[in-house]
Amino acid sequence: LREVLAAESVACLNKALCHLKDIWEEIGIPEEQRLERTNVVKNHIKDLLERMIAEEENLRKRLMISIETCRKELSKVCSELQLPAFQEERSNSMLQQEKDIRTFLEAMLKEKSHRMQTLKVLIEQDQDLCDVLCCDSFCISDSSVPSLEQLERYREHLAALAAEKEERRSKFVELKKKIILCMEDLDQLPETSFEKDIVCEEEEAFCLSRENIDSLKILLHQVLRTILSLLYSLHYTLTTTLTSLYSLHYTLITITLFTNTLITIPLFTILLITILSSLYSHHYTHIIILSSL
Repeated sequence: LREVLAAESVACLNKALCHLKDIWEEIGIPEEQRLERTNVVKNHIKDLLERMIAEEENLRKRLMISIETCRKELSKVCSELQLPAFQEERSNSMLQQEKDIRTFLEAMLKEKSHRMQTLKVLIEQDQDLCDVLCCDSFCISDSSVPSLEQLERYREHLAALAAEKEERRSKFVELKKKIILCMEDLDQLPETSFEKDIVCEEEEAFCLSRENIDSLKILLHQVLRTILSLLYSLHYTLTTTLTSLYSLHYTLITITLFTNTLITIPLFTILLITILSSLYSHHYTHIIILSSL
């Protein structure tokens, strides 16, 4: 095909020169001027072909530079992504090579951007969870491109933190309710800043660190011990009162039996003994429960 096109070009050039020659002869231009004009045509065609060759040479150079630039950038990106290098088809033309390398480079740059964006989102989630749980962040660079395995481990780490957060929040809510109920039973207002934080602050604002959860447990036990102490005191009072009432009750019965004298035992005394016995049993149960905490 190339030889055919070359032959056609030569034929076209010869035809044009013959046409010019006929015109010059018809006009009557001298032979010397015809040669000069023919030389002008030759130089014009030569300049045109040289310019075309120069443009095509520049195109080839640009392609070579583009291929080399893309290769270097692609090698760097593949290294950052921890992926194998791109395998080129050396038998392809320069245009096809440049197209293949550029297409693969664009795909790798898109993958890099996606990973960095994913990493940014995970770091933000990690920071939020660490602020709530008061723990250290996941050890990963925010400037390097993470591998797929690193991103997966990061997701698993955040899932574990989220589960830990829910577990601690559930424990916090449970302990908070118990502490508030105990304080209400004691008619006690929060005094320390920690107690005020528990009672007054929103649940989302409370730091769910292990230390705070442990402090909640300690506070609950302190409040329960206070209640237990009061129950012991009340238990002692009830025991003493019941003992006195039972003693009075049996004394009256004894007098009735031995003197054959009818002594009316006040209904109030019997009711009081019954009520106090019930309270005694109720508080004794609470004492046993609280003592086991």
